[in-house]
Amino acid sequence: MFAVTAARIDAENPLSALETGERPDPKPADGWDVVTVKATALNHHDVWSLRGVGLPSDRLPMILGCDAAGVDSDGNDVVIHGVIGDPEAGNGDETLDPKRSLLSERYPGTFAEKVAVPRRNLVPKPAALSFEEAACLPTAYLTAYRMLFDKSGAQPGSTILVQGAGGGVATALILLGRAAGYRMWATSRSEEKRAAALKIGADQAFESGARLPERVDVVMDSVGQATWSHSLKSLRPGGRIVTCGATSGQTPSAELNRVFFTQLSVVGSTMGTRDQLGRLIRFCEQTGTRPLIDRVLPLSQAAEGFGAMIDGTHNGKIVFKP
Repeated sequence: MFAVTAARIDAENPLSALETGERPDPKPADGWDVVTVKATALNHHDVWSLRGVGLPSDRLPMILGCDAAGVDSDGNDVVIHGVIGDPEAGNGDETLDPKRSLLSERYPGTFAEKVAVPRRNLVPKPAALSFEEAACLPTAYLTAYRMLFDKSGAQPGSTILVQGAGGGVATALILLGRAAGYRMWATSRSEEKRAAALKIGADQAFESGARLPERVDVVMDSVGQATWSHSLKSLRPGGRIVTCGATSGQTPSAELNRVFFTQLSVVGSTMGTRDQLGRLIRFCEQTGTRPLIDRVLPLSQAAEGFGAMIDGTHNGKIVFKP
């Protein structure tokens, strides 16, 4: 089968580590199934893998990709939940299993014509969602869903600030939050990305670090070090930061005096459960919310999509079709 792999690790030039070509068809273990991939979506996780983050060289070559929608061996349309973990080991939450992984970390990923996954990781795809739309949901949109509806504690009508508009999770947060009745604000260094945030439903967009008209109930921060101080200062007393990443660095000043004096909460969030993916799919079906797609490319042109993500020239999800 045709597939896209990380053939080597190159932190400085990740695109040079990408290879395309024929790979052996997957052979499913007991309790696993083989899905024929109809659409698969690119994430920053795939670029980080080429740089060696979370993917050691002894696992190479590795088929990349952790998002996909397709058809299972019984002919059912399905969406793949990319977290490989044991719910019992995580007290009912597979994302809390200490041995959890994402597809393309220990097991071959979704950038291929076929992929093997545990049967419990298959979620029915409704006819209302195209394969391309459904393939965008299992990572960025599921992460945003969990942040909004599980971790934020915010009631509809609350004001939520999204740091770093333009990223995959940030875009998902704005789209899902708007549909759920939150007042969504966003920040970005880029005037173009601020305008794009307004276009998809943000109520206001500000330059990074700008003083806000009022303090907010919740801040969603995937940027980390560069925005952390602004996130803390932007919260009302008793407010909450939900963090799902640290793309600009992981060691900001904690500013503990501000945290305890104004009784702020800092909550971490990673991916989401299979059940949450099912509810996200139903949320999109019921509200009419759809992922923002920048482009759809043949899987054979994956390098073009990776290049756009590395350069930051995309606006929305990049989808590949085998």
